[in-house]
Amino acid sequence: MIVKEEFLSKLRRFFSLNLYEVKIWAALLSRGVSTAGELSDIANVPRSRSYDVLESLEKKGFVVMKLGKPIKYIAVPPTEVLERVKKNMRQEAEEKVKRLEELKGTDVLQELNTLHTQGVELIEPADLSGSLRGRHNLYNHLELTIRNAEQSVIIMTTSQGFMRKIEGLKPVFEKLKKRGVDIKIAAPITKEVMSSVKDIEGVAEVRNTEAEARFCVVDGKELIFMVLNDNDVHPTYDLGIWVNTPFFANALKSLFDLAWNDMKVVKGK
Repeated sequence: MIVKEEFLSKLRRFFSLNLYEVKIWAALLSRGVSTAGELSDIANVPRSRSYDVLESLEKKGFVVMKLGKPIKYIAVPPTEVLERVKKNMRQEAEEKVKRLEELKGTDVLQELNTLHTQGVELIEPADLSGSLRGRHNLYNHLELTIRNAEQSVIIMTTSQGFMRKIEGLKPVFEKLKKRGVDIKIAAPITKEVMSSVKDIEGVAEVRNTEAEARFCVVDGKELIFMVLNDNDVHPTYDLGIWVNTPFFANALKSLFDLAWNDMKVVKGK
């Protein structure tokens, strides 16, 4: 059986299988019905492992064991396998989420919070900093930082960054607004982003700027700034820096406030 390694890698990634499992499964699909020994030879998998692998595939719904002697296995149609895998993944995800929700009211979470609080008290503020690699990680930490705001959130970003933030963080902004947090966003406002301006109207104040920068300051204490132009970098390689530094963050906030007065107010149409 000649199957490209690239194809096997895709199967492993999409169906969460190990190498032996994808080899045996692909071999069985090419035969329809076969014994463990035959599949072992075709897939180049040790015979001692083929039975364990087929048992695992049977539990996951990829194969069916045929009655009779010798024992043979039947390949489940790939379309049906896809539906079974989706169903299993959905059930597993729901169970994991349920367990995590149940954790909220336990002593375990309280102990974890105690550990974290006591640990943070021993850390110098300058040590609370780190690099954030990849836009996904950047936005996850940005959301975490913004969510804890008590007084103010100021954001300076690009046109594309503005649309991403409104799309991904609007629910967070709305909750902050209800808590009385002041939200200011400065970005180059083009026709392309006017719909996003309208979406955030009444929640955050938006002003137009020609300057290009990417940073966020929360409560004049925490700062996240991106070191690359998002137009020039792939999201995977985007890079940001997070620092908990009231001295620098408050200074940057003061400079932003001065520039803010000269920016043009933008209203959604």
